[in-house]
Amino acid sequence: VQLQASGGGLVQTGGSLRLSCAASGRTFSTYAMGWFRQAPGKEREFVAAIRWSGGRKDYADSVKGRFTISRDNAKNTVYLQMNSLKPEDTAVYYCAVAVTSAGYDYWGQGTQVTVSS
Repeated sequence: VQLQASGGGLVQTGGSLRLSCAASGRTFSTYAMGWFRQAPGKEREFVAAIRWSGGRKDYADSVKGRFTISRDNAKNTVYLQMNSLKPEDTAVYYCAVAVTSAGYDYWGQGTQVTVSS
C-alpha cells in the first residue's frame, strides 16, 4: 500500500491549505484514514481522522473549528482542509490508513506545512 500526500507549503498566519492523501496498491478494506503531524523536536501527534464507513470524524482539540477532514471513497483519498493557520501548526503532516480499529497500519511520506508569523 502506498500513500501519497500532497498540498503542503508555506503560508502566512491566518491562511489556508488543503492536504490530500491518495492510497493505492493492493486492495484492502479501510477502517479509517487519519492525519498526524510532527513539529521539530516534538513527538508525532494526532490531528484528525475519519471512519471510512459512516464518516465519523475526530479532531485534536488544537485544530477543532479550523481543520476539516473529508474523504472520497471512490478515489481512496482523504483531505485535510486547514483554515486560520497558526505558526504552531508548522509541522510535517503525515497521512495514515487503519485497516482495523487496532491502529494505523500504513503511513505516507509526509508533507511540510510552514506557517509564517
